[in-house]
Amino acid sequence: MITVYNTLGREPQAFKPLEEGLVRMYVCGPTVQSAPHLGHGRCAVVFDVIRRYLVWRGWDVRYVQNITDVDDKIIANASRLQIAPEELARDMAGRFRSGYRALNVLDPDVEPAATEHIPGMIAMIGRLVDRGLAYPGGGDVYFRVRALEGYGRLSGRNIDELRSGERIEPGVDKEDPLDFALWKGAKPGEPAWPSPWGPGRPGWHIECSAMSAEYLGPSFDIHAGGSDLIFPHHENEIAQSEGASGLRFAKYWLHNGMVNLGGEKLSKSTGHTIDLAEAIERHGGAVIRLFYLRAAYRSPLEFSEELLEEAATSLERLRAFARRSPQASVADTCTIERFAAAMDDDFNTAEALAVLFETVRDGNARLDRGRDAGAQGAAVAELAGVLGIDLADAGLDDLAGPLADLAVAHGVGPGSPDVVVEALIAARTRARSARDWERADAIRHDLAGIGILIEDSADGSRWHRR
Repeated sequence: MITVYNTLGREPQAFKPLEEGLVRMYVCGPTVQSAPHLGHGRCAVVFDVIRRYLVWRGWDVRYVQNITDVDDKIIANASRLQIAPEELARDMAGRFRSGYRALNVLDPDVEPAATEHIPGMIAMIGRLVDRGLAYPGGGDVYFRVRALEGYGRLSGRNIDELRSGERIEPGVDKEDPLDFALWKGAKPGEPAWPSPWGPGRPGWHIECSAMSAEYLGPSFDIHAGGSDLIFPHHENEIAQSEGASGLRFAKYWLHNGMVNLGGEKLSKSTGHTIDLAEAIERHGGAVIRLFYLRAAYRSPLEFSEELLEEAATSLERLRAFARRSPQASVADTCTIERFAAAMDDDFNTAEALAVLFETVRDGNARLDRGRDAGAQGAAVAELAGVLGIDLADAGLDDLAGPLADLAVAHGVGPGSPDVVVEALIAARTRARSARDWERADAIRHDLAGIGILIEDSADGSRWHRR
């Protein structure tokens, strides 16, 4: 049985989809006013893993992730750059897609853009007005927060304490300071669409309510996003959606923790960011992905170059085992069961990775003793795939030149890069046996200089790339 921590109720709950065999999942996607940072990558990866795991456990998953391509921030940034808002949004949406794919994130089943769904938003706003839950004012339309019982239950906030709270939208024609905009009247030079209340554009919150309803229905299983969206965005989504339909909106609310730098969360609005594309270029998408998964998804994650180096070493340990271990037709049952137990506990990827690395350690020990490790190899390959970790690598082709030079320097025969590495390690082993420590240390040092590290144990020496 899978247990998830549901933000709605703030407690672990047994996971049971509304429809047998199908999980309907909506993830709040990016507002594309600027390029993605590492925090966006974490959100994409953790919910991609949850999707993959649910599929592995036997469910069909309908996965919807939106793009907010009209917003105050997009308009302001486009104005600063002196380009059209739609041009900026199109460019940045492409950067988000490229970054996510480099992290091995599966494409959504549906990726709706807000500007393509304005009629559905207008229709939902109209239903709210008809039911007395929304009202027009000065060209805008506002939601009556106090008219719907239960507002604040997702975030755990008391409505009477919110009046002086943060992130309350201004509006001169509001009945109550807590009311938030569903429709914003047109301003000169801004994108606008016709509506019963005059030209304008949708508020941020109504976008996700309308698009999730169109593709998943008024009630669905999982709504996910960053913990910074709990209030006001997700709180307002619940109010709008349940006010319009009269039905429960999402059954389970899942929120990932923020990526922090120096204890402060990464944020486009403050400029406190680490560009995702630059990080991927420096370290590789697979390393960044593993870095994200080493912490439970709800926990904050502190960024450091040292932690990325550790993730790179860990990834190479997995890949080195995959290279040397044949795969049996049946994966190790114990590994599979322990992995599933970890992931069933609110998708605990930290514990799931611990299972993988224990299996690698056991498999390497078996191989070092000349025993078969095919079942362990099959388990690691299968479960790495569930986590979206790519165990394939480019081999040593990029080091062909430096390795050929080392082959000459240390008097071993020429050959392919893999053959040369094995020959150098064999030469080092012979030197150690002969107590020629200088030669042994020189081979180890020269290999380390090109990023190939040697690990010695009682059962022999193995290499992996830094």
